[in-house]
Amino acid sequence: MNENNYSIPFNAPRLVGSELEFIRDAIERGQLSGDGYYSDQCHQLLAQITGCHSALLTHSCTAALEMAAILADIQPGDEVIVPSFTFVSTANAVVLRGGVPVFVDITPDTLNIDPRLVEAAITPKTKAICVVHYAGVPADMDRIAEIADRHGLLIIEDAAQALGSTYRGRPAGSLGDLGAFSFHETKNVISGEGGALIVQRAELAERANIVREKGTNRKAFFRGSTDKYTWVDIGSSYLPGELIAAYLFAQLLRRDDLTADRMRTWNFYYSELGMYRKLGVGLPTIPPDVTHNAHMFYLLLPRSELRDAFIRAMAASSIMTPFHYVPLHSSPAGARFGRPSGSMDVTDDVSARLLRLPLFYQMGNQAERVVDVAARTLRNLL
Repeated sequence: MNENNYSIPFNAPRLVGSELEFIRDAIERGQLSGDGYYSDQCHQLLAQITGCHSALLTHSCTAALEMAAILADIQPGDEVIVPSFTFVSTANAVVLRGGVPVFVDITPDTLNIDPRLVEAAITPKTKAICVVHYAGVPADMDRIAEIADRHGLLIIEDAAQALGSTYRGRPAGSLGDLGAFSFHETKNVISGEGGALIVQRAELAERANIVREKGTNRKAFFRGSTDKYTWVDIGSSYLPGELIAAYLFAQLLRRDDLTADRMRTWNFYYSELGMYRKLGVGLPTIPPDVTHNAHMFYLLLPRSELRDAFIRAMAASSIMTPFHYVPLHSSPAGARFGRPSGSMDVTDDVSARLLRLPLFYQMGNQAERVVDVAARTLRNLL
């Protein structure tokens, strides 16, 4: 049963503003390749939102993470600490440079990487710490930054889910040395596929442009700061086209409306399903020093068989409630290319019990139906 067969899918992309108008304008401007007018508008707005040194659109968050690994100068044998509870792109970016992802367990409250376990995973080969802000809830960045500073390590933020979230008043994506956002259609702000690299360290900004432009100094050439346009470094074609950028810019302009709408649904789920915590159902935890962007609402059922039964019951009512992730440390590629550091008890436990409720812009009364069916299902199972 694919997503199109569900009357309430997990995600439903929406037009929210001037997407079609901007796409038409991009065509009329006569440049469909990347880094035109709308790419520049997105770069400026993302830099403003995050307060970063520079922001660069990419064709995916995966691409932004791969660029970050290049800029971090990951070499064969270098180690990068990552949570095992994350999407494969977080670790793949390291492996593609010949590096070794070292998997660390998560905390049972936010499901983010556990700072207490990060330091124990550091070896003389460690080059960086990659932090994931799960469900748009920022990790404990001050503790991680203190560890990174003490050991001379870079911090890469996988902020794929966290545009608009903050940690102690500071925007997610700009809390480390390099950050990556996703604008995949399942995210809050979308362009179908798409992403952005956030650069905080000024000395990495020029190389970021080169890496993104296939390893050439094209950007400097068009600025007039060099008289030759040539191959100077490694890189790839990481730019999105202008139609993607035009669509994204329209969404970015409505980011506050998008977040507010999702927050209403998130709060509704939380208030209506909170009573089931006394029966052992876990709900998202939001620490007092962060703000989140309502990217995701998940439930943690008491046991894996109850999680699976819940998903089947919701599907029988045509409501999609998927689970994730298969822990990277126990995946075939994770065992081949990486290694765990210490116990993965929380990761293994959470991945077996977690499911996600539908959450997208303008759900309307569909959220009420999700709650009604979910509540009935929980009563029957528990």
